[in-house]
Amino acid sequence: MKLVIGVVRPEKANDVLEALYRAEVRGVSMTRVQGHGGELDRVETYRGTTVKVGLSEKVRFEIAVSDSFVDRTIDALCSGGRTGEVGDGKIFVVPLERVVRIRTGETDVAAVTPVEK
Repeated sequence: MKLVIGVVRPEKANDVLEALYRAEVRGVSMTRVQGHGGELDRVETYRGTTVKVGLSEKVRFEIAVSDSFVDRTIDALCSGGRTGEVGDGKIFVVPLERVVRIRTGETDVAAVTPVEK
């Protein structure tokens, strides 16, 4: 089991959701976050004052999947989130030690969605 974490541009969030749906990946958590990566610093004018903007708005997806769904989840995040420009985001794959589905008490692979049939 893995936790796949994808951080993408907010304007690409719907494209990522659609790509995940097409890849039959379910059970997605989505959070608006701020961060700084490889983007160049932006300078904006706010009420007549020049302000250096250090953090960019991003959307963070967290998806717990069985091992057989890791590659298709990564592919969906990439295809939905890619613009080809600096700042498209990152994907992190982290091992999951334990998962429990609260409703049924199922654990580990039985508790993650999706599971290869």
